[in-house]
Amino acid sequence: MRFISLLALILLVSACGRINHIGKPPDFTPPAKSPERVAMIASGIPDAAPLGRRTEAASLWSGGQTSLLGDRRAIKRGDIMTVVIEIDESAEISNSTDRSRSGSESLEIPQLFGIPQRINQGITDGASLDNAVDLGSSSKSNGSGSVKRSETLTLRIAATITDVLPNGILAIEGIQEVRVNFEMRELLVSGYVRPEDISRQNEITYDKIASARISYGGRGQISDMQQPRIGQQVLDVVLPF
Repeated sequence: MRFISLLALILLVSACGRINHIGKPPDFTPPAKSPERVAMIASGIPDAAPLGRRTEAASLWSGGQTSLLGDRRAIKRGDIMTVVIEIDESAEISNSTDRSRSGSESLEIPQLFGIPQRINQGITDGASLDNAVDLGSSSKSNGSGSVKRSETLTLRIAATITDVLPNGILAIEGIQEVRVNFEMRELLVSGYVRPEDISRQNEITYDKIASARISYGGRGQISDMQQPRIGQQVLDVVLPF
């Protein structure tokens, strides 16, 4: 009974994600719990500007982000930038091996104190001990393998600076959810970028993101149908054949 109760509890917990959208579309992730909102609320205390910088606030040619010619790139916690994801990669690997080996050994004792001659007289006609030992072996093996992969992905997502590291590197994170009928499409991106890699259009490409984590998938009724059931996944792991 304990085993049955434990199994029922495991199945119930694992199915909670699917029960959430039975008969209704999947729910959006609450924005209040996202690290982006936390970074925007607690963006840090701005430094007090000197008197000379205060007087430049009313000038048209000041270098601030709000001026006409100012740098509007994201530089502090809570700022937003655009991440451009354009993945168009292909790889093809082909390997082949061919190996062969052969060997032979022969041992003849035609003269050994007259012993072979005496043995030859006592054995069947046509047999001889002249070629006492004759060994031969050969082996051959070959193998081939090939890998072919192609990926194409073009996306754009707004990401928020969630932290500024002591060395000036910016930690970013972006979440995008699009719900179409009963299917939720999710795009997640996170990583670390250098401020100088951000373009004047406040954009950065995915190949300039260190420790990049990019996830594009979905959840909903269609995704549930494409996934094997929990029992089948467990059997695939447990069964040895």
